[in-house]
Amino acid sequence: MCHIFQMNQSEYLSCGNGSNLTCNDQWNPNLSSEQKSIGLDVFTYVTPVIFAVGITGNTISLLVFLTKNMRKLSASVYLAALSTADLMALIFYVLVEWIRKGIPVGSGQVTAPFLESNGVCQIILFMSYSFRFLSAWLVACFTLERYIGVCHPLKRKDVCNLRSSKRIVFLAVIVSFVIASIRPWLSEVLYVGPNNVPWCTRRPEHTNLSFIYDCIFVVCITFLPFLVITILNTLIIRKLIIRNKRHRQVKIITEESIIRLEFTIILITISFCFIAFNTPYAIIWFKHSLQMSSLRIEDSVFVVPTNQNLLIFTKTIFFMNYCINFFLYSITGAYFREELKMLFTYRSKVYQSFHKCPLPNSPGTTPHSWVV
Repeated sequence: MCHIFQMNQSEYLSCGNGSNLTCNDQWNPNLSSEQKSIGLDVFTYVTPVIFAVGITGNTISLLVFLTKNMRKLSASVYLAALSTADLMALIFYVLVEWIRKGIPVGSGQVTAPFLESNGVCQIILFMSYSFRFLSAWLVACFTLERYIGVCHPLKRKDVCNLRSSKRIVFLAVIVSFVIASIRPWLSEVLYVGPNNVPWCTRRPEHTNLSFIYDCIFVVCITFLPFLVITILNTLIIRKLIIRNKRHRQVKIITEESIIRLEFTIILITISFCFIAFNTPYAIIWFKHSLQMSSLRIEDSVFVVPTNQNLLIFTKTIFFMNYCINFFLYSITGAYFREELKMLFTYRSKVYQSFHKCPLPNSPGTTPHSWVV
């Protein structure tokens, strides 16, 4: 059931969470178009490009990791799952955010009313939170797998295999769903503002609990993975430097070691990009939330514009985390590039062969009767 709810201090603070980023753009009449145009313009025009590039790149990456040669590798299980998680995050998070807040509408209106209805609201929040959490922790799980493979080679056969990889990914999916299932319970559609516009947001009776949940969630998808990835990558890089010196002395290089090294380089690149795209948004989000919580609502009018621009701008950078991986695979992975080339070459040959085959009822079978 929807309630009529006038926005108060607590609800105003909820603008910083993952589902209500720009609500103070709508409900704060004191913000001029110049004050809020910089970050919002970047969000409006760059987000569709991120979405289109991400959908295309992740789909191609998924097809490559599911090819006959690649799916035999344990690392491909993590990267295929990561591509799937990023696809879902693009659809249920990036696209929905852009529809709600990037498309200009009149005052007191919503772009897509069906998104602001009970049921749809909760489903979108559940999917959004699930796959954002899953995307972040798949990178961490892949980092752990590479750490064991590089730094503890004796345990490699027990951990770095297809069966273990599938189990870890399955466990990560279950944990993501369990954690995200709390958000729909804390949310509902409210009629807010002077025009009673429907808005998918937190329940008034759970305002403080929702804010605590969002803070914990942000820590779980940014700072905790950041800590795990940074520590493990430091140990991996240190081990690789030592091993590289040793291999130069004995001059032993195998195809298996090259493939492992490529996946390790891919992992390190993904990890650094994850940190680079996540950290600015997380810092600005916490700074915004803490600053707003210490202000009276009338004083917050003078603080919001700068924070709002930074918040929207850094969130757009954060979105890039879901579209960049295909380019990282292509740049750092020769094995990935080879499989990508074979994928399209094979399909092209199949397509040509299909069109060169004579039709069943064709009167002639000479080359001149083939469809070229």
